[in-house]
Amino acid sequence: MEMERLSWEEEAEGAGNPDSESMLTNEKLIFADSYEPAESTTAECQEFLPHSSGKKPIQFSDQFEGKTSFGMSVFNLSNAIMGSGVLGLAYAMSNTGVVLFVVLLVCIALLSAYSIHLLLKSAGFVGIRAYEQLGLKAFGQPGKVVAAVVISLHNIGAMSSYLYIVKYELPLVIQTFLQLQENNGMWYLDGKILIIGVSVVVILPLALMRQLGYLGYTSGFSLTCMVFFLIAIIYKKFQILCPLPVSGNETHPSMEMVYINGGNYTTDGECTAKLFTINTQTAYTIPILAFAFVCHPEVLPIYTELRSPTKQRMQKVANLSIMAMFVMYLTTAVFGYLTFYGTVEPELLHTYNRVDPLDTLILCVRLAVLLAVTLTVPVVLFPIRRAIQQLLFPGKAFHWARHVVIAIVLLFCVNLLVIFVPNIRDIFGIIGATTAPSLIFILPGLFYIRIIPNDKEALKSRAKVQALCFAIIGFVFMIMSLTFIVVDWTSGSEGSQLGGH
Repeated sequence: MEMERLSWEEEAEGAGNPDSESMLTNEKLIFADSYEPAESTTAECQEFLPHSSGKKPIQFSDQFEGKTSFGMSVFNLSNAIMGSGVLGLAYAMSNTGVVLFVVLLVCIALLSAYSIHLLLKSAGFVGIRAYEQLGLKAFGQPGKVVAAVVISLHNIGAMSSYLYIVKYELPLVIQTFLQLQENNGMWYLDGKILIIGVSVVVILPLALMRQLGYLGYTSGFSLTCMVFFLIAIIYKKFQILCPLPVSGNETHPSMEMVYINGGNYTTDGECTAKLFTINTQTAYTIPILAFAFVCHPEVLPIYTELRSPTKQRMQKVANLSIMAMFVMYLTTAVFGYLTFYGTVEPELLHTYNRVDPLDTLILCVRLAVLLAVTLTVPVVLFPIRRAIQQLLFPGKAFHWARHVVIAIVLLFCVNLLVIFVPNIRDIFGIIGATTAPSLIFILPGLFYIRIIPNDKEALKSRAKVQALCFAIIGFVFMIMSLTFIVVDWTSGSEGSQLGGH
């Protein structure tokens, strides 16, 4: 009877005809009696519009029918994928070489899409569209706690990396507007003060919205800003010539200087692209790439608000978003690397400062990136708030005071972290090496093995063996990346100091 119910549900999702919808209606009654309802998180589960007659029967235990269009869902998920990680990809390529970087990028993108497939299939089987509830279904309360903690830590790290960019790029933007060659120490050029202002004036009002779907418009604008960033990077590749002229009073710890043109310098062999490279900084490449593709905490909330939700429809949203970000990431990395080669910094935009601090185009690019990452922060905050509500206030109805307090506390903690963190690469490395493998590889694989019963798919079936291998890959990535990063830190290599500002 269980297998018949599942096959009816899958046929109904794919068919879209009246008979299929009738079967879904009948099966919803069976489903409601067979599974525990997901705990309510009304803040993310309010409908946009009132009920209207003739709607498709609700297929999930959260009793919520989404109103967000396919296009807006793609914008939101793409915006969740795209973030500060894009600024570290040229640096990653410089430490792997072009060929190895492309291979790793393709692998991470494909694995991320497969991971979402496992997540959606698990969610569709039990009718739950909350990551924490999948953890509860798979491993009980410990699974729920682990999922909520991993999501919270990852997204806090992501928010920190976004505000880190605000901290170091916004003062440069203001400095350029004022035509100042260097920071004069005034309060309005203090990044620590500026991130607090941006958090209060811009991020907090957006974070207080009750619906993630409403942020589709800001997500679309954010992606437009990143497209402009990409175009500018391509243009600058053909405008900036190698060897790179830099004023003679600057030093770069990893370069052997060859002085030319009365004080400017370049390095021997730095104007040649490397196909394969292995060095102490290569250890950060996989974490950076993993960090750049993590969107899994946002997948299920976006799935919840998707209009006419089916696994196939949401998988299309995920595949299109990952493909778009893959193209953007690869193009940014290639043209950023081929502009500066081995001298590219962990934060790409800072490298352009060595050419012309008052460049108008780079000023506009900085503004675009600042807008993009700032508008991404509220999207990333939603899953953290949902995780906190699942842990601390399960089953509680929506309350504005709780909704507001959680957002304020989160932003306060993230601001403290950004003020004291020394290096954006450290954020990419640690978060990418721990929570990113957990969200992409480990948890989706383990959820699938535990949630899909053995009478549906045997433990030795191809699908479950693949899911197990997937989880094992995540553990291997985590251990290897953490080991290399710790070795790099303890060795005190010069390269590890790059990127500190």
